Amino acid sequence: MSAPMGPDRRDRSDRGDRGDRGDRGDRGDRGDRDGPQTVKSRLRAKARKKARKARKKGFTRRKVCRFCADSSLKIDYRDAKTLRLFISETGKMVPRRISGNCARHQRPLAVAIKRARHLALLPTSGNYL
Repeated sequence: MSAPMGPDRRDRSDRGDRGDRGDRGDRGDRGDRDGPQTVKSRLRAKARKKARKARKKGFTRRKVCRFCADSSLKIDYRDAKTLRLFISETGKMVPRRISGNCARHQRPLAVAIKRARHLALLPTSGNYL
């Protein structure tokens, strides 16, 4: 006599009209992963890869704050010509890491750009630059 087939003793080969699972295995198709990775470790690995690529390109000169280097240059909301140097072609403010400004001068520069936009001395979008 054969043992009774209860719910925990099903014949796994009989899948009815559902077909077999193919090459997925028992846990689904998860791709080729090296193991669980946190978001932080993925970002760190991406940053390391980017740094290696930058080193291959060569030396990039350290940017210097224009306002610290040239003391005659002042931040004024009425001087639209100077402020345009710190606005991208899309009309956004250029960040410190790109413009090279120090934090001490970036803060008043941002305020001056906002004031100039409010008074329509600078465009609010990049369509009119």
